[in-house]
Amino acid sequence: MDPAVLIVGPLAGAQGEAFRAELQALRGALQPIDTSDGFDALWPAVRAHLQAGRALLLVDLEPASDGAYLDWLRGEVAQLAGDYPRAPCPRVTASALGRRGLDARLVCAAIDDGRQQLDCRHAGPVPEQPDWSAPPPHKRQVFLCTGPRCVRRGALPLWKTLRRELARRGLIETAEGVLLTRTGCQFPCNRGPLLTVYPERCWYGVRDEAQVLRVVEQHLAGGEPVAELLIEGAP
Repeated sequence: MDPAVLIVGPLAGAQGEAFRAELQALRGALQPIDTSDGFDALWPAVRAHLQAGRALLLVDLEPASDGAYLDWLRGEVAQLAGDYPRAPCPRVTASALGRRGLDARLVCAAIDDGRQQLDCRHAGPVPEQPDWSAPPPHKRQVFLCTGPRCVRRGALPLWKTLRRELARRGLIETAEGVLLTRTGCQFPCNRGPLLTVYPERCWYGVRDEAQVLRVVEQHLAGGEPVAELLIEGAP
């Protein structure tokens, strides 16, 4: 018997509606779970299928999905599955579908291809290292938003540029460097992709690689905020 399928990701708005319509035309009715504002709707849906003894596949459409995110999602689902040992082991797609946009044809291919799916009960424990018991050295904390709207505005390639340039300058987790973190939505989405720097409390809207490199050069390396990239009205 085919598994129950949960379509999991930020599915709100016109793009989400168009995607759902296309998916239904290709595949019939599947259960969408919109995670734009969190995962509270996902866990009861997972429990309901497990309690009914159904095989279950989660199609991951998180645009910022990576190995750590998938391990977290699989681990959470595995914990729920532990309460229902007679239910088939849930699976999660593992091909970073969300990074390619909401593409119904790619989703259908992932549902049919077991090679693109991972077993949730074998996610493994959270790894530990001695260095992970204390905050790393840093002078500033830098947060780049990878919420759904900033991702659609190009945040993921800008993240790679930011990390690569900081590493080139020796400014990642050093005494004069930065602690670099990706975040969920920071909320002034229309001004994104958003990059915030603390303790100076500088909120930047960075639209391209040149603007990211300028923030690194002038502010993170030189100590001088880039006034023309600051968001008006930010704290």
